[in-house]
Amino acid sequence: MTEDQKENIFDFLKDMTEPFTLEDVSNVFGEGKWNRRLEIETAALIDSWNIAFRLDRRRWISRRGCFEPVPFVISPTRLELLNGILVPGHRCVPFANPVLSPHKYVFYWKGRPIPVTSTEGPPEDFYPYYCLFGEEYAPQYIAQDNSGNKAAYSDPYEDPLEVSIRTLDMRRIYRESGFVPGDRFVARTRSWENGGFELERVGKDEWSQAELYAWFEVAEDGFEDSIAILGPGASTEEQIAYAYWYGGSRMRDVPAYALEEFLYERTDRIETVPYGIESRFWYAGKEIPDNKDIETERFLPGQTEVEDILFRRKIPVSELMIHSYVLDALFREDEDIQHIISRIVPPVIHLDGGEQAILAGYIKDDLEDFRGTYRSIADQSAGPIRQRVGELHTAVIDLAARLRKRDIDASWLPKHTFIALSQIQSHAAGLLEDLAMDEFPLEEYLEEDKMPEPSDLEVELEDIDNALDSMIETYEDIKELINDAMDNFRRNRLSVVRRPAEDGEDKVWRTVQISISGTGVWRRAAVPESCRLEELHRIIQVSLNWKDRFIHRFSVELPGGGPGRNSLNEKQSVKDIVAQGIAEMVYEYGTKWTIKIIILSCYEAGKDEVIRCVAGADAAPPEMVEGPLRFRKILAAFEPGGNPEKPAALRELGQNFKPGLFDMERCNRNLHVLYT
Repeated sequence: MTEDQKENIFDFLKDMTEPFTLEDVSNVFGEGKWNRRLEIETAALIDSWNIAFRLDRRRWISRRGCFEPVPFVISPTRLELLNGILVPGHRCVPFANPVLSPHKYVFYWKGRPIPVTSTEGPPEDFYPYYCLFGEEYAPQYIAQDNSGNKAAYSDPYEDPLEVSIRTLDMRRIYRESGFVPGDRFVARTRSWENGGFELERVGKDEWSQAELYAWFEVAEDGFEDSIAILGPGASTEEQIAYAYWYGGSRMRDVPAYALEEFLYERTDRIETVPYGIESRFWYAGKEIPDNKDIETERFLPGQTEVEDILFRRKIPVSELMIHSYVLDALFREDEDIQHIISRIVPPVIHLDGGEQAILAGYIKDDLEDFRGTYRSIADQSAGPIRQRVGELHTAVIDLAARLRKRDIDASWLPKHTFIALSQIQSHAAGLLEDLAMDEFPLEEYLEEDKMPEPSDLEVELEDIDNALDSMIETYEDIKELINDAMDNFRRNRLSVVRRPAEDGEDKVWRTVQISISGTGVWRRAAVPESCRLEELHRIIQVSLNWKDRFIHRFSVELPGGGPGRNSLNEKQSVKDIVAQGIAEMVYEYGTKWTIKIIILSCYEAGKDEVIRCVAGADAAPPEMVEGPLRFRKILAAFEPGGNPEKPAALRELGQNFKPGLFDMERCNRNLHVLYT
């Protein structure tokens, strides 16, 4: 399937509001082109990329068909009411076309467009209105709001002191409708494609608690079904869309809660959790499982012969990305086909002779196609960026392949190592595809023998370059953590080889992962299987630098996933727990803190093996802080722009608190004191 054919399918889905079959889609390919292969690839594309919902074996409905003109709820905050505004933000997810930015939405009141205004303030005041997109993406959405914000976010490492966002001017509407705190708006999607919404006021007492609870129940089921079937998905927006689909017609109706109220204030079954370098919605109290390899499921195999070859070698590279590598070769003035192959396929991955020949033939044809139109002068802006993106993509594929080949227990690697690498690879792949088009105004350059004034293309390239800086820094950080983990693992293996355990000593040890729910704080500890839960309690306290001030208990979920948990006897050992088929536990500490515990792989210990921490991230919150929500709010004072509140934050966290610091050596010294 060609890129043009894929675009035609997306255009078809964008316009389709009724249920459709593959026969309906076949019309976009033109007369005589539809065949069995295209039928299979089209169904795989629709299902794999989650761009429509399946009604049955033969029929789908597009997102537009599902969400237009469905009602949903927006609950203005007190801040919005006081200022006479409404921030569109994430409020319309998933009822608007996801390619639209919120500042492009149009809202109506009694059939007439609501006027817009601008609101200024520090960015952290606005981030909560964008967090359903994923907290990590909130700055990007605000930067996209206007050119001034884009310039203000030019430093990828520091937030600006102030930004301006497009808001709705609601003063007249709030006044004339008698709007008071607790009232809601019902929004109806007038145009999914263009982001048009009609607002209608609903008084705070118009809906009964029974009606709201009925919606609440199906919403929880919808999210849990979405997670069970879709997993973490490609984005939080995708998770939300499928939650509304699996929640059924009742979830896509009113009375209802506003989505952010449901997720952040009402439900205790769904929570936001870290997922690599991003975040996702997940079962409360559970970890998203780590990948054991770089993610390739969203790359469709079988599209073309060359893509199939690379896919089998765990190299998720499309033909469009190969175009980008070929353009890079022309920019480098290095048309050696073997050099191009080495950039696509890292040396650690071996292609056989036949595979090499097919890939080389494709690259040769690509070079011939581009050679006649490519002009270096037209590529001076995009060329260096494309080169850096290609190098980053190759580095990620190479690192993932080397980790697969090395004899290392994955439980020693940082949390979500392969997930984070997959996310960087996915972003880099998207940039390579964006930079693969030979769409520069070449004739204009050739005729005038000069570069034109800065264009929309160059502004977009500047955005890509800024994003790339952040991606490369993240990759280097992950690589450093991996290298540290490899060093720890090698030292442990050397210990095992030198000093075999004597009779009577613990020979089997486990790596145990300890994570504080609602935060990015985690630790991994090496413990013997004979370690009892009462001892694990002390290890947790030391590794988090807590003082055992609260009551605690270990528990597991009830069989069948029912509400509540079963307490565990603290005299049980890790070996006893594993023998019961339990791999995950919960450590409840006081009423505010929940620790997720995952029992990872076992290994044979050496003679002088000691209980110790082998990995971890971030400083743990003091136990007296009122839970993860309060902790996250305090941490905001350490972010750029939060300096005025930093002294107060340090009083609550301690003068020596450093959010990103985990001192593993100090932790292990304290564990050593515990056992001497």
